[in-house]
Amino acid sequence: MVKPEFPITTERLVLRPFTMDDLDAVHAWQALPEVARFLYWSARTREESRVALAAKKAWPEAVGESCSLAVQRRDTGDVIGEVHVEWTHEQWRQGEFGFVFHPDHGGRGFATEAAEVVLRLGFVNLGLHRIIGRCDVRNTGSIKLMERLGMRKEAHFRHNDIFKGEWGEELVYAMLDDELS
Repeated sequence: MVKPEFPITTERLVLRPFTMDDLDAVHAWQALPEVARFLYWSARTREESRVALAAKKAWPEAVGESCSLAVQRRDTGDVIGEVHVEWTHEQWRQGEFGFVFHPDHGGRGFATEAAEVVLRLGFVNLGLHRIIGRCDVRNTGSIKLMERLGMRKEAHFRHNDIFKGEWGEELVYAMLDDELS
């Protein structure tokens, strides 16, 4: 495991550890019901966003921890979302990644650009062999993103949990380290 140097820049983005100065931006998307619709939490109050922000780690030190990064536009400096990769199993080198973006910045490829970086961090820096992504079957944006990244659909779980008061259905996508382009 090799901790990367932060920030990481791409053509249009800066990925960096969160700071408490990011609270306004984080709360701007976490407060939206349409963002929370497919997540295990509901739209958050400012205090709930503050607590969630304070818990984010820039680099995992143990199984079960995540690398959570703020996604910032280079042109405006605005924090528009987050990406993370969680180290889920040491012996089998497994991980899970995820992403949440403010809908005002959707449809421009920012999530794809940031997700490519976090997958590379998982495979190259964390040394993971397999990374999965999970989403609700109704979350077409996440499905399209994982397919654009070259992930393959491995499972469709029907009624696998009670999600916000109803039976949920979940898709699992995956990628292996030798499949990263």
